[in-house]
Amino acid sequence: MIDRRALIAGGASLAGVALAGAGPARARDLARPTRELMVPVEGGRVYVRVDGDLAGPRAPIIMAHGGPGGTHASFLEALALAGERAVILYDQLDSGRSDHPNNPANWRVSRFVDELEAIRAALGVARWHMLGASWGGTIALEYGARRPTALAGLVLASPLISTRSWLADARALIGELPAPIQEELRRCGALTLPAPPPSCDEPTRAFYAAFNRREPPAPDIKSYTGHGRGFNAGLYRAMWGASEFVSTGTLKDYDGEPLLAKLEGKRTLFLCGQYDEARPVTVGAFAARVPGAGFGVVPGAAHGLFNDRPAETIGMLRAWLARQDAPA
Repeated sequence: MIDRRALIAGGASLAGVALAGAGPARARDLARPTRELMVPVEGGRVYVRVDGDLAGPRAPIIMAHGGPGGTHASFLEALALAGERAVILYDQLDSGRSDHPNNPANWRVSRFVDELEAIRAALGVARWHMLGASWGGTIALEYGARRPTALAGLVLASPLISTRSWLADARALIGELPAPIQEELRRCGALTLPAPPPSCDEPTRAFYAAFNRREPPAPDIKSYTGHGRGFNAGLYRAMWGASEFVSTGTLKDYDGEPLLAKLEGKRTLFLCGQYDEARPVTVGAFAARVPGAGFGVVPGAAHGLFNDRPAETIGMLRAWLARQDAPA
């Protein structure tokens, strides 16, 4: 659900979406957002970054990062959209530049979802689109199922819909790795132990190189991630576990699949990468359960869509947003 290479290093198809030319990304200045603020939420304050004009003619889009424990830096490539509509990025509580009370009582799915309305009220936004990626897709799913009147469109990008389906995808993808890597993952205990030993690091890196991030981040984004407190490994372990292969945290029994029936299909887009941890066959099946929803696969991308294929991902997102903004 997040680029866990940070943990172990420091420890093309398209359906329902018109693919527009991605075009060049606009010049960006990561150090100078339009606005920054700390928004009070239950348990503390969350960091919010706004790029673009919130009062512009197109509804803004807010993006929820993965993890649990990731940061808004995974969406910096999406600032290419800020010349067309405001882009709102934020760090969830106990992540990145937000407050770190480190209180497990705050680590509830519903509380993370409630952060969204606190941010919207603080910014004075009447209506917005939402994109959630990976664990952020869980937040987006839950938010969309509430059907808030403020929600103009919903994008579930490589989403964690249920732990059961996530772990099934992981098992299937492990079966696609070279036999020696599969054997080493089994031998070292990566597939069974709640805290795999360091001997599991190398075969785990092979999995992430294939299915999590296939490309290095752009230099300016890599530099940007050095600011703030970054990824919260403790939060990740508490809510998910020690590895993508075994879930032992509070999300181990999470099942959001019944919520799919509550989504508005015409306002929903499912996205994933060709080589995604959230496999296209799985994400496509979820999309099929939401009548009228769009489904897109980003060619050449793994789980980090904006990292691996930013131009293609932004192009697909831009085309879908334009359709949502068009008069009915």
